[in-house]
Amino acid sequence: MRGAGLWQLGQSITRRIAQGDKKAVARRYFASEAELKKTVLYDFHIANGGKMVPFAGWGMPIQYKDSIIDSTINCRQNGSLFDVSHMCGLSLKGKDSIPFLEKLVIADVASLAPGTGTLTVFTNEKGGAIDDSVITKVTDDHIYLVVNAGCRDKDLAHIEEHMKAFKAKGGDVSWHIHDERSLLALQGPLAAPTLQHLTKEDLSKLYFGEFRILDINGARCFLTRTGYTGEDGFEISVPDENAVDLAKAILEKSEGKVRLTGLGARDSLRLEAGLCLYGNDMEQHTTPVEAGLTWAIGKRRRAEGGFLGAEVILKQLEEGPKIRRAGFISSGPPARSHSEIQNEKGETIGEVTSGGFSPCLKKNIAMGYVKSGSHKAGTKVKIIVRGKAYDGAVTKMPFVPTKYYKPS
Repeated sequence: MRGAGLWQLGQSITRRIAQGDKKAVARRYFASEAELKKTVLYDFHIANGGKMVPFAGWGMPIQYKDSIIDSTINCRQNGSLFDVSHMCGLSLKGKDSIPFLEKLVIADVASLAPGTGTLTVFTNEKGGAIDDSVITKVTDDHIYLVVNAGCRDKDLAHIEEHMKAFKAKGGDVSWHIHDERSLLALQGPLAAPTLQHLTKEDLSKLYFGEFRILDINGARCFLTRTGYTGEDGFEISVPDENAVDLAKAILEKSEGKVRLTGLGARDSLRLEAGLCLYGNDMEQHTTPVEAGLTWAIGKRRRAEGGFLGAEVILKQLEEGPKIRRAGFISSGPPARSHSEIQNEKGETIGEVTSGGFSPCLKKNIAMGYVKSGSHKAGTKVKIIVRGKAYDGAVTKMPFVPTKYYKPS
């Protein structure tokens, strides 16, 4: 199931449950429940009113007792706790782990200071995106990264294939997939003060993009100050046996202000923050340059290349791409994935990849790809929804200002 439909799906389930049609909801959305993988927190979600749906082969909460709109607003005003254990964390180790990874991603991994990370993209031979990932240089011979749940199998196969070839030439690199760990995302203005109650480490000295291995609520955790909402927050990799206790402790220490939050609000939060969802806003045929992620291509990598598809990507950097990702505000019903975008003359210039109603801005927002030249802020467009054209305009992203915790 694609993420652009998560908000819509949540609304549909809420309506049907409100109408008392729980059997239809079960038939339509939970038919394959027995086949779905479950996170360690699955029963905890059910006990707390989580409405579970299939997502990337997992049973995951789309929302809880409050609406997706209320959950989105609460994250920005107070805080949210997400179970993102369906995502795949892994470590690369060995003295050649950095040169190995740099063959597969666009980041300048070597120049990262130990304990810092960055967003990057795994590319294919044509410069297209295999997946996006947050990678962290723990030490010079240990890289920790997290890849998307829906891309897990192809990502791991891709890494393994290249690792075998690299090791056959004498390279020193090995990997460990952290299937013994769960992943929680704590986001919002109360994230840091709440988490501070559970660790002795001074979190005011941990900035956006930084990583520590430390004790939280008595468990050895990997802590990254990052997230997918545009708010300050953390992703916490915790041993499976400690995950439920940690989730309970976070909710308790926030005195009910941090709420369990599902995939529906996560989708509206990331869209408001102008963040890509792989499978919608980035795919195998989309390059990082077209996706507006030129900033993630390290300066040294631009000069030297050395990653898959470098020739295509460096040429786009020099000449400019033919299409670009852009943000939109529109009238009428919210635009959805694949809605056509036209210029004022009625000519097709692109299509929407993600769209929905912004709970915080109280207006329709979307992102998509248009021909270069039509991507500039203020450009007037028409967006076609259910066969009708509605007025829209290109808008700078993020739609909602980000609040990442950085040194002043």
